[in-house]
Amino acid sequence: MSVPRLQLAHITKRYPSVVANSDVSLTVQPGETHAVLGENGAGKSTLMKIIYGAVKPDEGSVLFDGQPVHIRNPQEARALGISMVFQHFSLFDTLTVAENVWLGLDRGLTLQQVTHSISAKAREYGLDVDPSRPVHTLSVGEMQRVEIIRALLTNPKLLILDEPTSVLTPQAVEKLFVVLKQLAAEGCSILYISHKLHEIRELCTACTVLRAGQVTGVCDPRRETNASLSRLMIGAEPPELEHHARQAGDVVLRVQGLSLPREDQFGHDLDAISFDVRAGEVVGIAGVSGNGQRELLFALSGEDTRAAPDMIQVGGQPVGRFGPAHRRHLGLHFVPEERLGRGAVPTLSLAQNLLLTRTDAVGPSGWIRTGALRRQAADIIARFGVKAGGPDAAAKSLSGGNLQKFIVGREIDAKPKLLIVSQPTWGVDVGASAQIRGAILALRDAGCAVLVLSEELDELFEISDRMHVIAKGRLSPSIERARATVTQIGEWMSGLWVVHPLREPAPSALTPTLSQGEKEKGQDA
Repeated sequence: MSVPRLQLAHITKRYPSVVANSDVSLTVQPGETHAVLGENGAGKSTLMKIIYGAVKPDEGSVLFDGQPVHIRNPQEARALGISMVFQHFSLFDTLTVAENVWLGLDRGLTLQQVTHSISAKAREYGLDVDPSRPVHTLSVGEMQRVEIIRALLTNPKLLILDEPTSVLTPQAVEKLFVVLKQLAAEGCSILYISHKLHEIRELCTACTVLRAGQVTGVCDPRRETNASLSRLMIGAEPPELEHHARQAGDVVLRVQGLSLPREDQFGHDLDAISFDVRAGEVVGIAGVSGNGQRELLFALSGEDTRAAPDMIQVGGQPVGRFGPAHRRHLGLHFVPEERLGRGAVPTLSLAQNLLLTRTDAVGPSGWIRTGALRRQAADIIARFGVKAGGPDAAAKSLSGGNLQKFIVGREIDAKPKLLIVSQPTWGVDVGASAQIRGAILALRDAGCAVLVLSEELDELFEISDRMHVIAKGRLSPSIERARATVTQIGEWMSGLWVVHPLREPAPSALTPTLSQGEKEKGQDA
């Protein structure tokens, strides 16, 4: 038998409020794609950071290629041949893509050589990345591509992927899987963390299951079903969502003729975007990352106030020039795709983070009622099953999925009239995903208007009443979810839709010329 690529023996890591890993042992063979499965807060990311040298274990040993190693930092890990793609990205916003990648590579390479290598890898793997773009201009999906390419450029012996497909489109996921299977065939070992059970069953040849920081099972995922993997991970199957048909009410959000020039050279102009969201319905917007979603969300949330007043209306009131606070007063609440930095302040407690969007804990004289804040935070933690050290826990101390549950819960708890959510279940386990989606549907059934932007088509098909697609800053016609197909939405994501001559503006120079067959596929009912 070959010497294992990686062996972990009795790894334990304690934090003041939680034991993240308890007596964990794991073995990965050369060329093996090994899944680490567990619900949010099970200790998966901590274990991967130990392997990568970003966290030091309290107990246990690590062997790499049969030799005992003490990996003190990520630089030593990379020297051994270990690369990692983090769920929360480790990129410098003010640097370009090429400069970020250059930091982790051989110092003998020039920036020009690194730029050329990035472009070559991007073409080879079908991951669209511009090396010259500053990171702060990228969407979450584009940042994920940068992280993946940076890891692949090191030619690793062991590649650790923490939720690598959470904001990638189905087409990009297929291309990535081709790459990963080729890497495994060439002898590279892969540790793969994902909450998407069908991905694990397709890609991985072995699986270790963690629950509450302990190993609770080892299996071959190819011989399991989604239901059996769910039972191994969370002890039960996720509840079935109930999507009841209902009549939508009055228009709550109206966007008409929204055209905005991009604020930076790497963004997208918004081109005559028009749509409505009514009370008691969920409208989904699909699209490949970096096609104008960021610009649209900034305009809707009030972070970009350049729109003419009537271009955006909330409850019949023109708000194009109003900022987030005024729109929130009208009942608009917003969940951004970036959890840390926009959705939550990392160093503040969960209770303090309520103040970002909630003012009901501030008394008439302006004093903050800290007791009320803590009670509100504790209630959200309990209702949404957030694993945290209580309302005083810092936001950065939570796992990505648990922080997402808290942020979504915070906005739902505010009883909004209009909720706009971007990537609602990014990096969230199957049980929590079902819970968040169920909460969104319950909010919709209570009469709230909900707009969801997501790159997960399965998610949009599960919770939407109507769907649009955004491509190159343009919005497709609306189509009822029941009449849409994955194939049709996939075509629309490339900009291939037909504009109805009676209801929509005439095609511009940007509109592709379609064949008759393409017209029939894309025709809006």
